[in-house]
Amino acid sequence: MPVSTSSPSPKPSRKPTAKSGKPTGRSRKPLVYGAGIVAAAALFGYVSYRATAPDSPDSGSAAVADVSADPEAGVYPELAKLARRDAGDKLAQGRADAPVVLIEYADFKCGYCAKFARDTEPALVKKYVDNGTLRIEWRNFPIFGAESEAAARASWAAGQQGRFWQFHRAAYAEGVKEKGFGKDRLKALAQQAGVADLDRFQADADGAAAAAAVSEDQEQGYGIGATSTPSFLINGRPIAGAQPARTFTEAIEQAAERAKNTGNAGENATAPTDATASTDTTAPTDAKGAAK
Repeated sequence: MPVSTSSPSPKPSRKPTAKSGKPTGRSRKPLVYGAGIVAAAALFGYVSYRATAPDSPDSGSAAVADVSADPEAGVYPELAKLARRDAGDKLAQGRADAPVVLIEYADFKCGYCAKFARDTEPALVKKYVDNGTLRIEWRNFPIFGAESEAAARASWAAGQQGRFWQFHRAAYAEGVKEKGFGKDRLKALAQQAGVADLDRFQADADGAAAAAAVSEDQEQGYGIGATSTPSFLINGRPIAGAQPARTFTEAIEQAAERAKNTGNAGENATAPTDATASTDTTAPTDAKGAAK
């Protein structure tokens, strides 16, 4: 099965596949969360195949779950537990106790990830993150070789100075990935994102902590069967590809409704408290502090 990006649509077309960046033997090691993870991993794998297969007469939407159908179908409690809900997570935005968590596994060289970042995510932030319903947690999932890995580490390094989402915005801007992600380009993007200490940024990007953080995210993605980017989990519901905005809004609203009765990520329902709120409760800002 090829490692690829995908942007499933009602009539999917042939999608480009990666020429490098295949999972290593270590990256293929499965995570042990139970039968639900195995089922979800198989489903993610199937969707990844569908997203890169030639057109066929019976091709339909390649989203993992039909969120307009049974709201309980396609939801895996084991996957919901992957939400970190760490108020100090510099690669997340929204309240740590938000009823819904969207986890995104993405690559900065992925064109469909950029499409989601530009066309869909800002509206989700405005509609759901700003009112406390949604938390977005980023997972670096570089699958396109050395430059993907370098960009992932650089994004983590920008995050150490509180500028991850600004770096994310700069790296996913129109036409940026075509220029490549060499060291000088990444430094320029960090500067554009408002990273204050560029020497520290470079040291952090080249350091062992960045490599470990990216590796941890990668292992998690491969462990749940994600082999294409972007891939998402919304309170344990897998969604593959840069789906239409409606797919995400329906999944978020259904997850929020379920959370009223079951609590966040399957826990007992509790009222939000300021002590568990994320330090980043607003939409991303640019280098001058303007709203994203």
